[in-house]
Amino acid sequence: MKKLLYGALFLSITVLAAFTQIKKTVPKPKNLSPADFKLGVQMWTFRMFTFTEALNKVDSANIKYIEQYMGQKLGGDMQGNFGLDMSTHDRARIKQLLKAKGIHLVSMGVIRPKDRQEWIKAFELAKEMGMSYITAEPIKTQWDMIDSLAGQYHIKIAIHDHPRPNPYWHPDSVTAAIQHHHNIGDCADIGHWARNGLDPVACLKKLQGHIIGVHLKDIITFNDTHARDTVVSKGVIDIPAVLAELKRQNFKGVLDIEHESNWYHNLPDLIYTKTYFDEQISKLK
Repeated sequence: MKKLLYGALFLSITVLAAFTQIKKTVPKPKNLSPADFKLGVQMWTFRMFTFTEALNKVDSANIKYIEQYMGQKLGGDMQGNFGLDMSTHDRARIKQLLKAKGIHLVSMGVIRPKDRQEWIKAFELAKEMGMSYITAEPIKTQWDMIDSLAGQYHIKIAIHDHPRPNPYWHPDSVTAAIQHHHNIGDCADIGHWARNGLDPVACLKKLQGHIIGVHLKDIITFNDTHARDTVVSKGVIDIPAVLAELKRQNFKGVLDIEHESNWYHNLPDLIYTKTYFDEQISKLK
């Protein structure tokens, strides 16, 4: 009997010691650092300036990712606008400028190509520039076609939501496009969701697993399709809740600041947003 008791005691001590060792070797969860979420700029924020001037502003804010919009005048020693028909010189010069500043052109949009040929030109440009995805509001009849092209080019399509009556104003319209289309996901414009009277956090939850990119903004009035932008954290959107939900979903994409206000003097607003963003990210558990 004593041998059995001593044996059981020895076994219990051994198991306890092993469990303690396992607990020591399992790393504790760490708070997110600002580097764990990528912060970018949708260049529409600087639409009053040339691409060259806007890139300098992004660089001065110490932000390293951008989403480019079609039609921005390039400036500098480039003659044209950013678009599908840019010259070889302008394309090469853009890549030189980006490399010199260590800034990554992750995506472009919002685009609405009219046919397959225009979509191919968009994918070709995205591939040449090293983009990860294209932000778009495609025609419904194009879903199968663009999903196939996205697979061929290994470049995703992120569907964007503009205010009503845009066909993609509600997350349900995006989930319909995603069905059976593995290369199509969502670009979550939280400001437009709020303009449409939708809770951005609820929308994010509905699209869990399909969010490719985010447009980070804030507005002054909820459920008003014409609500004006304001500096992130100064409006009606619960930004900490949005960031917490993206963290819960293990989102690894880029949140692009799109600040459609104070057009000619908005760099300080951008810098404020970056500081606020970094602070909020550091608080996430």
